[in-house]
Amino acid sequence: MSRPVAESSEKYRLQLHGITKQYPGCLANDKVDLEIAPGEIHALLGENGAGKSTLMKMIYGVTKPDAGKIIWQGQEVDIKDPSMARSMGIGMVFQHFSLFETLSVTENIALALGDEAKDLKQLAKRISTVSKQYGMELNPDRYIHSLSVGERQRVEIVRCLVQDIKLLILDEPTSVLTPQEVDTLFITLRQLSKDGCSILFISHKLKEVQALCHNATILRGGKVTGDCIPAEVGATKMAQLMVGEDTPISTDYPKSSGEKVFLAVHDLNQVSDDPFGATLKDINFVVRSGEILGIAGVAGNGQEELLAALSGEHIVSRAEQVTFDGTAVGLKDPRERRELGLAFVPEERLGRGAVPEMSLVDNSLLTGFLQGLVHIGFINHKKTELFADQIIDKFKVKTPNNRAQAQSLSGGNLQKFIIGREILQNPKLLVASHPTWGVDIGAATAIHKALIELRDRGAAILVVSEDIDELFLISDRLCAICDGQLSPDKPTLDTTIEEVGRWMTGVFETPDKSVCDDLQSSRA
Repeated sequence: MSRPVAESSEKYRLQLHGITKQYPGCLANDKVDLEIAPGEIHALLGENGAGKSTLMKMIYGVTKPDAGKIIWQGQEVDIKDPSMARSMGIGMVFQHFSLFETLSVTENIALALGDEAKDLKQLAKRISTVSKQYGMELNPDRYIHSLSVGERQRVEIVRCLVQDIKLLILDEPTSVLTPQEVDTLFITLRQLSKDGCSILFISHKLKEVQALCHNATILRGGKVTGDCIPAEVGATKMAQLMVGEDTPISTDYPKSSGEKVFLAVHDLNQVSDDPFGATLKDINFVVRSGEILGIAGVAGNGQEELLAALSGEHIVSRAEQVTFDGTAVGLKDPRERRELGLAFVPEERLGRGAVPEMSLVDNSLLTGFLQGLVHIGFINHKKTELFADQIIDKFKVKTPNNRAQAQSLSGGNLQKFIIGREILQNPKLLVASHPTWGVDIGAATAIHKALIELRDRGAAILVVSEDIDELFLISDRLCAICDGQLSPDKPTLDTTIEEVGRWMTGVFETPDKSVCDDLQSSRA
């Protein structure tokens, strides 16, 4: 297969030969081969648990391979730790940022550079120069807590660029960005590529891979199962290479207009407990039975505060600010809201969605206790096991058995378990935060299908996500949240990704009180 970066293909920057990594009960990487040329943007694709993260950690020196060779610029190397990787010119931007909120941009970057950053004034100048050079302008004196998510990602990337960077590894870099910020990032990455920097790009967003990457390597079960040129094969073929020909891939779902209003939020104002959080300001919206309302937004703009107000984790100031089917619930706790038909999928899988050290059986009981699993204070263990098995079977959760700990599952499989646990309770209202965050296309397809089926059974569904493509796929109506304010909503078919992207940056007029017509009718 021809390579688009032919001028550089005679000498590879990075070569992996036969890389193998075994963990107890899991062969994470099985004789993996990978080659990246100077200036090449190379995608690494695969399902959750395919071995991508393990491979990246070995390139960056976080862990060591059990077998195989890493060839760096023609020389076999033993990358002992991330510090050594950085000194070689390898930088990595993880999916979860590692920045200190109360320190400045310069101070955060200095921490990563160690002894190389003794002169903070000189470093600040270097940051300004490099960030301007690559179209990612940063004020080196600003504190991290004052930056948007997109700006924080710039800090992570510039932290790599102020060094002599030769290979940049990006793990799901667009998952927290607006469409406009994605465009800016891609301009930067193409400039880096033009300047000879190699880029290893990990993403589940195949359209972005198709638009950006020169080549792609696909992993399944720890093995390389294929290589392709994304621009030539297209997103559908890449998805099939990742999950197999027999796995269905998400397609367009019919839109629904909904029926009677079930969830109504009226004049909700809430001050965040988090000093770096967002205060909710005059939030008004409704969700009808038999529809999905999608709320887009960049992280940190009030999503957490809104979800806490809906789930009952935070009690609002007046009962009527949140109603379920005309019943005021604003002062009710989470259990009382569940008794009225609420199911809830939090953003954080481990710790909030599931207890890491507990078995799947015990985790199924955490929110499923109202399904006849507990009687006069005693747990019906047989029913609880049957419920856990039902979740595992219906949602195709890959696990040795129902006694496996939640933390032993891959992210995608744990997400399927949590979603399944909530959906199988047949809720009247499902509130889901980032339902397919970080999961592969096969798991995402299964989750989307389950949400649509629940909607079609008459449930009201609210989905909060940073993935605009996902929201356009499954939502019947769309709006966005920015700095604690909610945009007007529109039927999905009547808006565009560009318009929603503008809403995510705060370019909208706040909804007028006409939305209260629906609110009033919901109380009738």
